[in-house]
Amino acid sequence: MISTALLGPVVALVAWSIVILFVLGFIRFGAIKRAGIKVDPSRGGRGQDLEGVLDPKANWPAHNYAHLMEQPTLFYAIVLTLAIMGFDHHFNVLLAWAYVAIRIVHSIVQLTVNDLRIRFPLFVLSTLCLAALTLHAGIALLHG
Repeated sequence: MISTALLGPVVALVAWSIVILFVLGFIRFGAIKRAGIKVDPSRGGRGQDLEGVLDPKANWPAHNYAHLMEQPTLFYAIVLTLAIMGFDHHFNVLLAWAYVAIRIVHSIVQLTVNDLRIRFPLFVLSTLCLAALTLHAGIALLHG
């Protein structure tokens, strides 16, 4: 069994994603009820169908959840790769936790004020953490 400090950030980001999923459901179902929208289960439907129908703030959690399903998949892959390689150097652990912390702050900003002037720099910072982790994995493979 692989036991490494790199797995903590993976578990934390998955847990955060689940929290956001519950926030999404709570806010969206409340907004649907307040808007008086009748859900017809026989028609199916997608969350995107609610864009322009609900208050935009009610869709922010869905946007954030989608973001947590996008780039973080690369984070999971590279961190698990580093863990399997046994390259759990302290700096990689710090980068992984920094990535998670920045993504959580990004989520909080997107759920509250949703200001792109704040969100974009956070996205760039998290991407730099991801790039550094990937570079370290590449270096470890070359020097393996």
